[in-house]
Amino acid sequence: MTTARIDSPAPALSTAPAVRIDGVSKRFGAGPVVLDDISLDFAPGEFVCLLGASGCGKSTLLNLIAGLDRPTAGRIETPAEGSAVMFQESALMPWLSARKNVELALRLRGVPRARRRDEALGLLDTVNLADAADKRPHELSGGMRQRVALARALAQDRPVLLMDEPFAALDAITRDLLHEELERVWRTTGRTIVFVTHNVREAARLGQRVVLLGSRPGRVVNEWRIERTEGRRIESPEVAALSVEITDELRKEIRRNAR
Repeated sequence: MTTARIDSPAPALSTAPAVRIDGVSKRFGAGPVVLDDISLDFAPGEFVCLLGASGCGKSTLLNLIAGLDRPTAGRIETPAEGSAVMFQESALMPWLSARKNVELALRLRGVPRARRRDEALGLLDTVNLADAADKRPHELSGGMRQRVALARALAQDRPVLLMDEPFAALDAITRDLLHEELERVWRTTGRTIVFVTHNVREAARLGQRVVLLGSRPGRVVNEWRIERTEGRRIESPEVAALSVEITDELRKEIRRNAR
């Protein structure tokens, strides 16, 4: 395992994991093994990026953590309250306003009707989108739609937030702005975030820990722990340096799989 030492240490995290993945493997039917003997712990409040080439099983692992599928072998322990999931597509209800989309998640959670409007507006304010509360998805930019999707995920009030390449379809400037928003929300809410990406710079920018998965089958091949994450930007020297190191490891995995 690799440790990237950047400035002073980050605050210590609780030793009791929010998510425990113990010897997990996954095979679909009679096909090849997709994930092989994955063991990882994610601490409460930790921001972890799962990184790897396309087809390495990142999204499959996220679905297993979310309980959308079951492992072939091994076990996964998550909080009793479960996890919220945010996908690449915002998947907003097109006939509902931004506020109503968030209210829908609150209603499904059992929040009384009298409280939903104020709570939805508060969540939209958390993602800096309160002024667009009455707009429908077609009136919003891609980045704004993803902010609504993030507010909707937060509305589920789960301790773990699972994010499957949520910014992949956005332009670089919008993605950078949403990185800042997500980091601010993470620090404000204290959620455990598991963030899937194939973008090395994104992982180096966001994660307290970056876990690299190899392919065919998916296995943990390396990880990096960043001791200080405050003040990072996509163009920060420490992000660039870490990106080079991770990219070298990723290239080794890609060459190995090409043989």
